[in-house]
Amino acid sequence: MAITDPPTDPRPATQRGRLLEVAAVFLQLGATAMGGPAAHIGLMEEVLVRRRGWVTRQEFLDLIGAANLIPGPNSTELALFLGHRRAGWRGLLIAGAAFILPAATLSGVLAWAYLRWGALPELRGTLNAVQPVILLVVLQAFWGLATSALKSRLHWVVGVGALTAGALGVHELMLLVAAGMIVMAVERSSSSHPGVPLSLAWIPGLDAAAPSSAAALSSSPVSLGGIFGFFLKTGSVLFGSGYVLLAFLRADLVDRWHWLTERQLLDAIAVGQVTPGPLFSTATFIGYLLAGTPGAVAATVGIFLPAFGFVAAGNWLLRLLRGSPAARSFLDGLNTASLALLALVVVRLTVQIPIHWITGLMLSVATLASLRWKVPSTWLILAAAALGSTASRLGWW
Repeated sequence: MAITDPPTDPRPATQRGRLLEVAAVFLQLGATAMGGPAAHIGLMEEVLVRRRGWVTRQEFLDLIGAANLIPGPNSTELALFLGHRRAGWRGLLIAGAAFILPAATLSGVLAWAYLRWGALPELRGTLNAVQPVILLVVLQAFWGLATSALKSRLHWVVGVGALTAGALGVHELMLLVAAGMIVMAVERSSSSHPGVPLSLAWIPGLDAAAPSSAAALSSSPVSLGGIFGFFLKTGSVLFGSGYVLLAFLRADLVDRWHWLTERQLLDAIAVGQVTPGPLFSTATFIGYLLAGTPGAVAATVGIFLPAFGFVAAGNWLLRLLRGSPAARSFLDGLNTASLALLALVVVRLTVQIPIHWITGLMLSVATLASLRWKVPSTWLILAAAALGSTASRLGWW
């Protein structure tokens, strides 16, 4: 199952060609990447590292580490980094818009149907059938990235420690920073760079505490300004994956302001899980429930807008990290911890897959098709979704 890096794919001859390429790739990913941030990262690794050679596996790991260090939706920020790497600042904007648009559009359509009929379409069967394929995608990405991240015995020890700490519930940001500092300290002590300071105060936001859900807005009636402000605040301070979003939404929208009922919130989270693309598209669904199409637009722009600014700063951060041997060691430790968090996702995905003949069939067929015939994961996900939907209609679940 060992995978080697392909030769770098030559860039299209013109800037226009590169921008069109970025738009096409991320529209496809945004329309088919189901299963949450780990699955999105796995698909990007397959499409952009192994198949297209946009970046090397080491560069891809660095971008994951940078995305984990800044607030906002990790997989969306990774898309922004990759778009910038391929086609500059316009590539960053186009990659983000293309990745977000399919999920936001589908969430808006589902919100319209929800308000009209009072319930969501039956989507559980689709999600159940897709989960085995998602697990396979994440496993393949983990296997490939591990060969680049685990460079020495030190990285293995730090990786196992990060995996244990993550399983015990240590906050993701604390875990990432601790791993980076440990690797940097150990490698610095045995290197010829004693003059490099250990302080990491120059890394923006490194001393940020775990985000608080305290309300920043007054308990006022629903308004477009209130919707935009709430989701802008949420997108600015939320670390980790989209799954952390539930606690933020419940604290303010349900418990404090009573803008949503508990059932509406759970349905909104379900929409984020079963639609492709970023889980933060839950905001589009909620915005539509609160204020129709204008509310959906306000919520979507609000929650994703901070990511564009953070990634712009993150590109500067990456250049700074690569300029110092000690900082390079810190980034290697960060990558090791990111890989440990990905391993935790693999475990959680495994235990969540329902035991059923359909899921067993999908896992077997997807593994054979991927390893023997190199079928792209996008087609496997679409096939699984079609099978799951058909099985639901026939009552096979």
